[in-house]
Amino acid sequence: VQLQAFGGGLMQAGGSLRLSCAACGVTLGSSTVGWFRQAPGKEREFVAVISWGVGRTSYSDSVKGRSTISRDNAKNTVYLQMNSLKPEDTAVYYCAINKYGSITVRRDDYAYWGQGTQVTVSS
Repeated sequence: VQLQAFGGGLMQAGGSLRLSCAACGVTLGSSTVGWFRQAPGKEREFVAVISWGVGRTSYSDSVKGRSTISRDNAKNTVYLQMNSLKPEDTAVYYCAINKYGSITVRRDDYAYWGQGTQVTVSS
């Protein structure tokens, strides 16, 4: 199983971007997939998650209302759309699969961390 996050870049505050999480060896539509981020000197933190099947979602308070997690089963890809970007969104963003198939926010509940993608938001 391999996950790969991509789509990051240098953005201006107030802008938007869409991150993608592609997978090999696993069907993301049958997996609960989370997005996390890690800023320099900080712990990796939960951002959003989408459940397997019907696709229930949950977001951290820091991105709620301006982010949307979604899934394209045909492309075996999970997306994170982020709007109204803020400098504090600057971090490396990772996707991973929940080991229990549940919507949880604990980093330890997730596995198959792929390489992250850097998002930098300038003010």
